[in-house]
Amino acid sequence: MNKYDMHDDVTRRKVFWLLQRLTSWSLWKAKYDAFKTFADAYEVAVKTWPPNDPEMIEADHLKEIFEILSDYDKGVAELGKGRRFVWRAGQALEEVVRKFNDLGRYFYRNPNYWERGQSAPYPPKVDALYQLMRASQFHMDYAPVEVWSDENVANLEWPSSLLDPAHYDHGFYKLDYPVFPAVLPDVPDPAGPVIRSGQTVPCDGIWEPVTIERSRIPGSIPVDAKLFRNNGCFNYFVAEVVAPSFADIDVDTFDVTLRSTHWRLLWEDTRYRDGIVPDESQYFLTHEAEPRPLTPGDVAPIRTGEICPVSGEWRTDEYGGKTIRIDRGAAMPDMLVKDNMGSLKVHWVTWRLVKVL
Repeated sequence: MNKYDMHDDVTRRKVFWLLQRLTSWSLWKAKYDAFKTFADAYEVAVKTWPPNDPEMIEADHLKEIFEILSDYDKGVAELGKGRRFVWRAGQALEEVVRKFNDLGRYFYRNPNYWERGQSAPYPPKVDALYQLMRASQFHMDYAPVEVWSDENVANLEWPSSLLDPAHYDHGFYKLDYPVFPAVLPDVPDPAGPVIRSGQTVPCDGIWEPVTIERSRIPGSIPVDAKLFRNNGCFNYFVAEVVAPSFADIDVDTFDVTLRSTHWRLLWEDTRYRDGIVPDESQYFLTHEAEPRPLTPGDVAPIRTGEICPVSGEWRTDEYGGKTIRIDRGAAMPDMLVKDNMGSLKVHWVTWRLVKVL
């Protein structure tokens, strides 16, 4: 919890970027495409699974899978027009998240592997489908969804929920940790608007929980000027939802106390209202693969007189064999071999790399 500080500029930039990513049309379209791939595979599996297999998957899941696809169809189309009500309770993408969670929770209820939740790794054929389903999930992709609980507690209370890699490992499946761009966007520092927990959110966007301090020091800052101090993790809210509170837990008694806060609008989300989705490829960066070390098998044999491509130990098995060290850029040598009369004669040979230096 203390590892990630919301007063630290890099932490703030990362959380801000991640919330923009999690609410982007491109990410939800990627989720949709991946779930469609899973749905097709699951339908084929149901139709072709051996009927007497004791580890058969549940055909009844197809109804919910098709409902999720239908909700995706509606929700992604609306989001592409800048209509973010789709994350409100009972709306298309909120339904996707809720039904997906149910599907994951009850995916395979064979008592050998499930008891009020998954208790052991699934059989390989089942797990292959399960992992395919999880490939359509992004960690904390429910961040913009209207809060479900009666207590109305914020979806994000600590930046570690987004930034700690340990939170991406869910035991029987693991979600990809995001790759951040080289340059993260600045976090805006507006004057407001500011609302309080329990009030209606006026617009879609990223909101910061703050405490409001009033300066009593005369000078360059006007007397009674409002100053904002961070009071927790940024959250994404959709217009017309009720601004949530935080839940403080007593570590000794585990008692929960709701903590009200002010919320300051950092960034109003107006994306896609013109029907245009900009380039959002930055949200799907991948780690560059580490170059594989060169091995002797990667280098083709070469003949005398050719230029050495790799510094190393080279060997020829011709005329009794010989191993020599040759530097990259040098010409490969010949072999001097005595004939039956004892005279040295030059022979061209083939060299192969046996050790890279």
